[in-house]
Amino acid sequence: MTDVRGLHHVTAIAADPQQNLDFYIGVLGMRLVKRSVNQDDPGTYHFFYADAEGHPGSDLTFFPWPRLPAGRAGTGLTTEVALAVPRDTLGFWTDRLTRAGRTPAVVERFGERALPFTDPHGLALALVETADPRDFTPWDAGLVPPEVQIRGLHGVRLQEHVLDATAGVLQDVLGFTVLGDEEGWRRYGVAGGGSGTVLDARAAPDGPSGRMGTGTVHHIAFRVADEATQRAVRARVQAAGLQPTPVIDRFWFRSVYFREPGGVLFELATDGPGFAVDEDPAHLGEQLVLPPWLEPERGAIAAELPPVRLPGPIPS
Repeated sequence: MTDVRGLHHVTAIAADPQQNLDFYIGVLGMRLVKRSVNQDDPGTYHFFYADAEGHPGSDLTFFPWPRLPAGRAGTGLTTEVALAVPRDTLGFWTDRLTRAGRTPAVVERFGERALPFTDPHGLALALVETADPRDFTPWDAGLVPPEVQIRGLHGVRLQEHVLDATAGVLQDVLGFTVLGDEEGWRRYGVAGGGSGTVLDARAAPDGPSGRMGTGTVHHIAFRVADEATQRAVRARVQAAGLQPTPVIDRFWFRSVYFREPGGVLFELATDGPGFAVDEDPAHLGEQLVLPPWLEPERGAIAAELPPVRLPGPIPS
């Protein structure tokens, strides 16, 4: 079963949109490849950060909801997002994050060097060194040198009250296999494993339930090549009794959503058509872009959104 290729994107909840832009562009050096709105709540931005081309599997996206209370990590949520960086770059990233007010320290997980930290709104992140091959285009205009830039999503971590039912969905429906166990975490991989294809999960039967809010992950999306593959995986999800949504046109990809048994919101997202379908690739993210069905409401939508600016480099 190879229908699922790995992670497509992760969407999280931020607070102030300008602080979000300042951190992910100004500190982490990612490219804003799409500045749009939450299609289900058009008065809210939707920011997409990725590599220079916005390859599937490279993007971390945000809904900035400043009025939403802070979330709480716990069971039933994605508790960390790992981003891939090249080998021997965690020294650079430690210095950079320290100058930006973070306090990271290198750890080792499943034989990989990782640098956990939190963003300004409390989202748990980790930079993980890897030499695994993956689609990546450096952003030459970025605020971080190309040789140390973030390559994309590396993996995610989930915490559940009970793991068995979630494990069944990962393995029997989505095609993941077990890659190993370490300190209570079980690592799953798809498409042979490797950067961008891994998911760690653990059971915490006595742990508190998570609460979604700012600083938490809204959903994680898995890659499928095309709509035919998406329909096939959706059929398996439905046969497992998980009540997937119909296919939803997000314009830059097609989506199907469902909750796994532990409560985490999953998405199946197609690789295309991609972020360059409606913008010049040299100018991605510079202007507010709406899907065609929201264009008639552009004036009203833009009036609701707070003004934002693209950031400059952090002080040296």
